[in-house]
Amino acid sequence: MLRRIHHAAIICADYAVSRRFYTEVLGLAVLAEHYRAERDSYKLDLRLPDGGQIELFSFPNPPPRPSYPEARGLRHLAFEVDDVAECKRVLEARGVAVEAVRVDETTNRRFVFFADPDGLPLELYEAAPVDGR
Repeated sequence: MLRRIHHAAIICADYAVSRRFYTEVLGLAVLAEHYRAERDSYKLDLRLPDGGQIELFSFPNPPPRPSYPEARGLRHLAFEVDDVAECKRVLEARGVAVEAVRVDETTNRRFVFFADPDGLPLELYEAAPVDGR
């Protein structure tokens, strides 16, 4: 049945700002970009290193997120990284506000939260060590 997540779709308020954030700040590669005139909408397909994708959409006047972060629906989008602290330093050097590093009480792995330009909660979650501990 299910094999993996293929993509996550995100609707942004300012396409140029979000496009820059996901491509330049987070470093995701552009697979395809389309402007759909009939909807006055952009669709940007971005590739994650593992083959997963993020679809970034723009629509005229999308409603804001109702609350942060405990709104119904998607709570946050998490990316696995090798070193949370190093990624935090890189993001902060690129002007992104990043919360303090925390440790997952269940897995003992480090994680940290930050937000995209529209306030969507994003998480960096440290990969398990090679030896599996």
